[in-house]
Amino acid sequence: MNIRIRLVLMNFLQYAVWGAYLTSMGSYLVKVGLASNIGIFYAMQGIVSLFMPALIGIIADRWVQAQKLLGICHFLAALFMVSAGYYAMSAGGDVEFGVLFPLYALSVAFYMPTIALSNSVAYCVLGSAGLDTVKAFPPIRVFGTVGFICAMLLVDVTGFQHTYAQFFVSAAVGLALALYSFTLPGCPVDKGGEKKSIVEALGLRAFALFKQKKMAIFFIFSMLLGVSLQITNGFANPFITSFKEIPAFASTFGANHANALISLSQISETLCILLIPFCLRRFGIKKVMLMAMFAWVLRFGLFGAGNPGPGVWMFVLSMIVYGIAFDFFNISGSLFVNQETDPGIRSSAQGLFMMMTNGVGATIGTLGAQAVVDRFVYSETTPMGQIEGWSTAWYIFAGYALVVTIVFAIIFKYKHEPEKIGDGAVH
Repeated sequence: MNIRIRLVLMNFLQYAVWGAYLTSMGSYLVKVGLASNIGIFYAMQGIVSLFMPALIGIIADRWVQAQKLLGICHFLAALFMVSAGYYAMSAGGDVEFGVLFPLYALSVAFYMPTIALSNSVAYCVLGSAGLDTVKAFPPIRVFGTVGFICAMLLVDVTGFQHTYAQFFVSAAVGLALALYSFTLPGCPVDKGGEKKSIVEALGLRAFALFKQKKMAIFFIFSMLLGVSLQITNGFANPFITSFKEIPAFASTFGANHANALISLSQISETLCILLIPFCLRRFGIKKVMLMAMFAWVLRFGLFGAGNPGPGVWMFVLSMIVYGIAFDFFNISGSLFVNQETDPGIRSSAQGLFMMMTNGVGATIGTLGAQAVVDRFVYSETTPMGQIEGWSTAWYIFAGYALVVTIVFAIIFKYKHEPEKIGDGAVH
């Protein structure tokens, strides 16, 4: 089978695992009385990303082939996810946070490293085939988003977006990918023949990237922008669904099919991925990152102003700009890190990038967002009061993103040299 097709299937399954529950779990938690815990459920993805991607990346760099480690992690993640689904099914409406959360947490602890691992596998395989990663990877990564969308829509049309069944869907896809991963081409490990220091042996040299001013600033702002990453994943579905309590919006498509509406975000993401090679060559990493940051401002601001009725066009526009907000940050950043690091520490560097964005940044973001939502939304006792609270919360998130954008534009010094990108580097 053509290597591109094999990587397409890997990416499709990789993100279908996530798409099965990521945008709809918040509504399920509201249904079983755990609305005040939405933040910690989504923050857990960030908490485990503080150490798991870097740890697994080190293992992939030094001891275990990345594609095999990808399969092992997906198997364990699926095992714990199906356990979470089984408990939720057995408990019905009496779900306890103390039981469901640990099972879910263990699942995401093994899933989150696979995002960076799957990137490393793709870069390794493409490189071995003599292909330019900047040109070849984005069209392949597109199918990851297609997988995410398919899983979202499956959960929506089956009515699973408000039930525990979404966990079973995720587990089933994860198990399929675990088995498939072991059939992928092998990725080399850098065991080395000479005696290494503890820092070298553990792959901690990736942290030395902070000694480079350009990379240090890049990682810090990746963290600050990472604050925005999981906010809409955790709260967009409960927000849009809450309009069902308002008679004027109760019968609207969006209020009843939030996942389908949100899937427009992933469709936009699919299309925007294809723009990355052109934009990186034409504008460079700084301008591409600025585009992503300003897109987050619009993403949140349009949520604050829109509704699923006459204002649904603002929701749709918010979904469209999400593609730029997510792709121009996550994928461009990953390519930038890959090209700016030595081959021996690339998996570790990808893990470090993941730690700063989906780890530190996303943890702060989701816990902070929960505090904001508790203050302005769940403190209100009327449906209309909660809708107004949601609007305030989205404007607060937009304001934060705007401040980060302005500061990044001032501090991150960068000279774009497009003539150096012909060899696939992202300078």
